[in-house]
Amino acid sequence: MEFKIAGYRVAVNVPTWAALQARVTERLAQRQGFALATINLDHLVKLRTSAPFRAAYAAQDFVVADGNPIVWMSRLAGRPVELIPGSDAILPLARIAARLGVGVALVGSTPAALSRAKSFLEREVRDLSVVATISPPMGFDPEGPEAEAVFDEITAAGAGLCFVALGAPKQEIFGAAGRRLAPGVGFAGIGAGLDFFAGTQARAPEWTRQMALEWLWRAASNPRRLGLRYLRCLAIVPGQTVRALLLRLFSKQA
Repeated sequence: MEFKIAGYRVAVNVPTWAALQARVTERLAQRQGFALATINLDHLVKLRTSAPFRAAYAAQDFVVADGNPIVWMSRLAGRPVELIPGSDAILPLARIAARLGVGVALVGSTPAALSRAKSFLEREVRDLSVVATISPPMGFDPEGPEAEAVFDEITAAGAGLCFVALGAPKQEIFGAAGRRLAPGVGFAGIGAGLDFFAGTQARAPEWTRQMALEWLWRAASNPRRLGLRYLRCLAIVPGQTVRALLLRLFSKQA
């Protein structure tokens, strides 16, 4: 499924959970790196105005659908993909790493949250080894000298998989830089997933996720921070919906 915004095209190239696990397993087994991004409406909005973000997305090896609107539009286009939120991908990918004996690094959040997330992951995933927990300072430049030092630390620790919890666009830019500076490591952008495990952020209740209302719960929980963001996301929905319908129409005519 491909999306186009302000002349820029980005495709969901890993459509299912099974495909994601197969591709990550292959890369980790061969000790090859990758960058994984989880696209949603907020990312589409940011891609419209940020050249560095567009460059980072162009460097991603895997892109999955993180958000029900992306899934719904893919169905409208006749090219369905599965919902794969970054926070939900952590445990499945960690299990793959544990099975293959690949060390895991955690980057982002706070030292206390990372310590709790590490304990949670090693408790939940048998044989998992979290070999590095790195909390960059405020104002961290994901492409600057500080980032290079983080990549050196990840590599020196022997990590083959890194969960990046820096938020967009920093985590995608960091993952793209990692493809150059730590090519043997897989970088997965997972947003607030580690904070959910640590208990420092509360995830939307299960019933809101089942009803595709997580966005509404989050907006109501923090309207000052998220209200304008979601309004911007809603503003691009009509255009993307029309494009999805046109994709379906043209594919039928082909």
